Amino acid sequence: MHRKETRRIAIGNRFIGGGSPVLVQSMTNKPASEFEGTLHQIRTLAEAGCDIVRVTVPNREAVRCLYRLKENSSIPIVADIHFDYRMAIESVEAGADKIRINPGNLGERENLLAVARACRDKGVPIRVGVNSGSVERDLLVKYNGPKPEALCESALRQVARLEEADFENIVVSVKSSDVPTMIATNRLLAERCTYPLHLGVTEAGTYESGLVKSSVGIGSLLCDGIGDTIRVSLTTNDLTEEIRAARTILSACGLMEKQITFVSCPTCGRTKIDLVKIASEIEERTRALKLTPARNVKVAVMGCVVNGPGEAKEADVGIAGGRSDALLFRHGHVVCKISEDRVIETLLEEIKKVVEETYHEGR
Repeated sequence: MHRKETRRIAIGNRFIGGGSPVLVQSMTNKPASEFEGTLHQIRTLAEAGCDIVRVTVPNREAVRCLYRLKENSSIPIVADIHFDYRMAIESVEAGADKIRINPGNLGERENLLAVARACRDKGVPIRVGVNSGSVERDLLVKYNGPKPEALCESALRQVARLEEADFENIVVSVKSSDVPTMIATNRLLAERCTYPLHLGVTEAGTYESGLVKSSVGIGSLLCDGIGDTIRVSLTTNDLTEEIRAARTILSACGLMEKQITFVSCPTCGRTKIDLVKIASEIEERTRALKLTPARNVKVAVMGCVVNGPGEAKEADVGIAGGRSDALLFRHGHVVCKISEDRVIETLLEEIKKVVEETYHEGR
């Protein structure tokens, strides 16, 4: 897939833009000063595959917590700042790897200049964040509401304020809860600037609606070659669901490396085995595999002999269901017929073998 060329920005030990892999982000939701709970969330997110994490820093108590978080985090931390520019400067001193601000809500121009100077001195990038609720009044009047043109111009106006301060270490993020607006705005931005773009649908909702909105919005742009880092925002008690969703979107867009991908049919009247149980359990159990494949591994879980053999044969390993049994395929060849009660364990063992093979291929 051809991706739009953008500037390469360092976020701690990771890179955004410039052809780097699309990075997955999330945000902690514990009180900013709650060190143990926030650190636990960061570690859990990192284990799930989160590349960058954001924490809110509204006051000095949160800044003190940020010092400790940085000492214990294995992934870069972004300090989320609203209104008080001093918290941005102090977060830089605390070791934040990136600062997220909306320049328009920092008050006087001198406040923004002070933040830009602090970030420039430490080599810390700034993420310019704009959403439908933060668009300037004159732009709302000019475009008759928070239209894509208004959001895009607002973001570029804020970027220009940083550029005037001789600061160009910038990531741009424009979000909307309206999916078509989010897509159109980022397409406009991609045409008008070369800064890396952070994609997300804000206030996307609970798991089901949020996943659908994020998949459509983020996925459409990624398939256009637009976007350098993503956040799937979900109202959920389990933050790792955001990471799994984000990585599934990247996989569907062909942008995930070194992973296990699944193909499974939706079942029909021809299906004679419990395909739903088999597919769900295989996906869940392979998620815990610690071996890292040197290339993508494709697994096909198909329900019958109509489409099953063709799909399974194209995969690295797969099954095609029969009547209380299944054919096992590996690299396009039938290995054997297995009884339904042995399908899960047998397929899991074959997947592990293929993962092992690809691991050694890459060494």
